[in-house]
Amino acid sequence: MILLVVGILCWPPFAGSASLNSQPEYRLRLRHLHTNEQIDLVYRRGDDYIPEAMDRLDRFLRDHRTGTIYRLDPRLFDLLHDLSASLAHPESEIDIVCGYRSPWSNEFLRHTTYGVASHSLHMQGEAIDIRIPGVATSKLRDVALSLHRGGVGYYPKSEFVHVDVGRIRRWQH
Repeated sequence: MILLVVGILCWPPFAGSASLNSQPEYRLRLRHLHTNEQIDLVYRRGDDYIPEAMDRLDRFLRDHRTGTIYRLDPRLFDLLHDLSASLAHPESEIDIVCGYRSPWSNEFLRHTTYGVASHSLHMQGEAIDIRIPGVATSKLRDVALSLHRGGVGYYPKSEFVHVDVGRIRRWQH
């Protein structure tokens, strides 16, 4: 009888705590430069993406011109996390210049600014333009290139770096 009580009281909490504590957490701290919104959340534990966190990130990174929300590629969040860690700034807030971009916004930017691709990966939820306060954009570019995880565009005059999870390539504007 005592063994049964000990087993019931101790075993399930121990098993649950062990499985939760052994999972590494992946956190992002973001600030959107156009909406002035901030977000700080754990989006993944171990290999499992947290659905509620993914929804919040998709909303946060919506097209700020149209309000359109799109399901972003989770590899993009992993890339942001790994970039911060590789820069030895894992707790830093990342400034978002542009997240998801609707076809309308993409076309608008193509006609009003320089260097916007007609089939931008922003429209597929696979690209993001960023800067990290206190980190030179040239260093951010170099670290992004060293990860070999997709495209890296360097925009020194606008002081941001484009990263995506498409094919590996590089450019500068």
